[in-house]
Amino acid sequence: MEKYELLIQQLLYEGTITEDQVFSPSTVNINDVVKVHDAQYLERLQRLEVSPKEQRASGFVHNERLINRELMIMGGTQQCAERVVNNGGAAMNIAGGTHHAFTNRGEGFCLLNDQAIAAKWLLDHTNVKNILIVDLDVHQGNGTAEIFQNTPEVFTFSMHGKNNYPLKKESSDLDVELEDAIGDHQYLYQLEASLDKILQKIRPDFVFYQCGVDVVATDKLGRLGMTREGCKRRDEIVFETVKQLEVPVVCTMGGGYSTHIKDIVEAHANTYRVAQHILF
Repeated sequence: MEKYELLIQQLLYEGTITEDQVFSPSTVNINDVVKVHDAQYLERLQRLEVSPKEQRASGFVHNERLINRELMIMGGTQQCAERVVNNGGAAMNIAGGTHHAFTNRGEGFCLLNDQAIAAKWLLDHTNVKNILIVDLDVHQGNGTAEIFQNTPEVFTFSMHGKNNYPLKKESSDLDVELEDAIGDHQYLYQLEASLDKILQKIRPDFVFYQCGVDVVATDKLGRLGMTREGCKRRDEIVFETVKQLEVPVVCTMGGGYSTHIKDIVEAHANTYRVAQHILF
């Protein structure tokens, strides 16, 4: 998508990030993928044997380039986690956020689940014991909820449009459903209350943040009523929480479908600006 290239150009131009902070990921290790996803499903993806019906559900016509791109996105989020797990701070995958991918199938333009793969890698290979996934994309993280439904080490929190995709919701550890046209004040109040509730139950030592900007009123798919400033304040609340916890965070950009590309890029850029201001 055009937004990814424009976003990195904007962030470099304004000095929010520098060239030495940017890295190109390598493809994820397949052994890490099959710890989250069904091995037969992965094999069918790689062999381009997924049925036309399944491809329609995923939103993509499958080809070798698409599958390789997906595996690189998976590598990007995992390698972000590797970079911050011992040193703290934040790492951002300018793509990623493929939260509609289930254990054995893809949906909603997601074939594999990058946050789930990275979270499982952390639990298996590092001292991380408790992970919080904060999913504030306007669409429920249904695949992530399914993958971790029986994993107490990972707490899944999704705050999303009640009447938006997917029609059939899964059960996260905490789901907050939002009515159409909800504005900044009510949204931010519910976010702060939800984070307070979560932190009374768990003490995460690592956070993943799915920070889609499809919550803004200008988004073609979002159906909410938030301003761009409200979306920025949302990011501030999350990063202030991360700073309070003194834990690393990995962010994936998720959705953003406003009519004008400049609105998408500016909203995504705010997430980087806020992270830079609060965490560094």
